[in-house]
Order: sequence, then C-alpha cells, then structure tokens
Amino acid sequence: MNPLIIPLISVIAGLIMIVFLRYFQNMERMSMIEKGLNPFDNQSIKRNRISPDNTLRFGLLLVGAGLGLLIGAIIAPYTQSEGIQVALVMIFGGAGLLLSYVIQIKNDRKSQ
Repeated sequence: MNPLIIPLISVIAGLIMIVFLRYFQNMERMSMIEKGLNPFDNQSIKRNRISPDNTLRFGLLLVGAGLGLLIGAIIAPYTQSEGIQVALVMIFGGAGLLLSYVIQIKNDRKSQ
C-alpha cells in the first residue's frame, strides 16, 4: 500500500468537512434572514467567536498536551507500555482543561 494514501485521504476529508460546515452555516444564516432575524444576534454564532475564555481553555489544553507528549517521550524508552504517550497526553490535556475551569471560576467570582 502506498504510504501517501492515508495523508492524502485525510487532507481531502478535512477539506470536504470544512466545505460542508461552511455550507450548513450559510444555510442556517439564510433561514434566519428569511424569518426576519439577525443571524449575528444568535447565541450559537456568537459562541464561535474568539473570546478570552476560549483562548485560555485551548491554550491550557495545548500546553497540557505538549507537556504530556514531552513526558511520554522521556518515559517511553523505560516502560513496556505501548500507549504511555497517548495516556499522558489525555491526562495532561484534561488537567489543562480542569485548570482553565478553576481559573475561569475564580475570574467569575472576582467580577461579581
């Protein structure tokens, strides 16, 4: 089997997914306009915009995943486990999400 088939199919599938997502988003906006609503007042569209909360969440997720990969690469030669890197990425990524949740809760309490 040609080793280029899997990356090629992945890229094509990703592009098709992006096209369909944009198509359905456009259909949703057009139906809102037909009903006389402003599509940019909808909460579902506003949540897709970049906010400090999302930036913190994704930043800490990526830091946790990177830290998990780093520690997994260091530990992997000394263990017999095959999936140590995947497990550490999940653990540290989850820890990053929990940390972002705790920070968000503290910021919400401070602003009240």
